[in-house]
Amino acid sequence: MVSTLSTISPHFPFAGKVEEICPVGEGLINDTYLVRTGKGCPNYILQRKNRHIFTNVPAMMDNIHKVTNHLKKKIAASGGDPLRETLTIIPARDGRLYHRDEEGEFWTACLFIEDTVSHDTARSPELAHQGGKGIGRFQRLLADMPETLEETLPGFHDMRYRFRQWDEMLAEDPAGRKNRVKEEIEWIECRREEMLAFKSKVETGEIPTRITHNDTKISNILFDRSGEILCVIDLDTVLSSTCLNDYGDAIRSYANTGLEDDQELDRVALNMEIFEAYTRGYLSEALSFLSTAERENLAFAARYITFEQVLRFLMDYIGGDTYYKIKYPEHNLTRTRAQYKLLRSMEEQYEEMRRITAHVICDQKLR
Repeated sequence: MVSTLSTISPHFPFAGKVEEICPVGEGLINDTYLVRTGKGCPNYILQRKNRHIFTNVPAMMDNIHKVTNHLKKKIAASGGDPLRETLTIIPARDGRLYHRDEEGEFWTACLFIEDTVSHDTARSPELAHQGGKGIGRFQRLLADMPETLEETLPGFHDMRYRFRQWDEMLAEDPAGRKNRVKEEIEWIECRREEMLAFKSKVETGEIPTRITHNDTKISNILFDRSGEILCVIDLDTVLSSTCLNDYGDAIRSYANTGLEDDQELDRVALNMEIFEAYTRGYLSEALSFLSTAERENLAFAARYITFEQVLRFLMDYIGGDTYYKIKYPEHNLTRTRAQYKLLRSMEEQYEEMRRITAHVICDQKLR
């Protein structure tokens, strides 16, 4: 890969001499590298996009370009720093937003944002509150974006689409595992009507469609050294969707007391302190543009997204583990059960979740 990288980097107009290219991050989807240049020159992030997951990289990059351009204008107008508070794409020398190599791989580049802090988990209510502010601010700044985005991930967070996949998987049972998970299948089936009812609200426009991030884990937010929100990163999944998906997935990620694939189910539950802290941070930025229907469905959105993840893990297990990477044969089943435990915790505390969101909304309105 080193020799390949040395032939890729000249296709981008990096300032200064490239002195080092080293891998960063876990590389679960894309391959990511830090490009270090000479003294006094900026550093860069170079990525090989996973074209098997992102099947239309040109459209994806066009979406990111539209979003970052809009963010830069809003940030500059408010006196912020557009080079630090959002990503800056570095087009290839031929003017395209990517370079495609001889093997058909897509490479992209952006400015590396120096002197930042990132977190893998929301370890405290204070950090969860800041994470909520980050996603709320991201959505607020994009709420008036006039351009539309191309559909680059068909069916993403689309429960009707997921149930079509589910029905086909059960009918086919390609790995012969369906009979092993009859109880888990019933978990899905007994919630089908309720989940599709929520999806119908989006389809009819009762819940509006907005520009959303769609991968709101806290590691996708950069903080400055003082602990303030700086920038939302990893924009490959920006789409036109309901902003409730971003909120719900953040709660699923932030407020789980256990691991996503925890084998000790007693450790898995919804942390209500983290839930409230994230909600307060999120609504401090997002309340100004949310509709009544969006406000009323915040708590359910956490159940919706968590249910979707239960369905997807179980569907992949039944299908023979073809989508998610696994570390052992029953890994997807472990994930299914852990996420279901989290879902059950949300269902048991649902009325309290609704009470908290309503209380926070009242508090924000009074300020």
